Amino acid sequence: MGAEQSIEVRAAGGDRAAFTALMTTTKADLYRFVRRYVGDEAEAHDVLQEAYASAWLAMRRYDPSRPFDVWLRSIALNKCRDWSRRRAVRRVVRGVMGLDAPEATAVGDEVPMPEARLDDQRRVEALQRALSDLPDALKAPLLLATLEGRSHAEIAAILRITPKAVETRIARARKRLAEGLARSPREGA
Repeated sequence: MGAEQSIEVRAAGGDRAAFTALMTTTKADLYRFVRRYVGDEAEAHDVLQEAYASAWLAMRRYDPSRPFDVWLRSIALNKCRDWSRRRAVRRVVRGVMGLDAPEATAVGDEVPMPEARLDDQRRVEALQRALSDLPDALKAPLLLATLEGRSHAEIAAILRITPKAVETRIARARKRLAEGLARSPREGA
């Protein structure tokens, strides 16, 4: 290794400026992943901040020989899973299953073609519900592959499973997603 240390090595050594630079370069991609996972913009920002806070606290344990984005993605995925568990607990405590669903907070707008807009909105809501119903073990590989275009090998490294397990989980996720969409109620039909 030369005299100049990589930004990851400097961050692992406690250099806040280096860590901030790493955050800047990874924030957009990581936010997109978290946003798709949790399904809510405000919650995604909170989960993202939790992920970066945890990464900073664990930074001294980071192994610079391992890709930083894979290490960080693993932390973010764990934070997403924590969020899912907390959300499930809140649902049980409330005794209802849909208070935080997008349709509960939807506000109508004036649109020239309301039927088309409503159909589109229903499709998006059905997809979001079907995604949120997927178990974490299926949701994570599907989102990493489809939204981020990651290879099975990269996903396997992030999730600490085999590439074959990634392939199987993605196939199962797609099947369950299709089944969920097929079962989705068609209001007004």
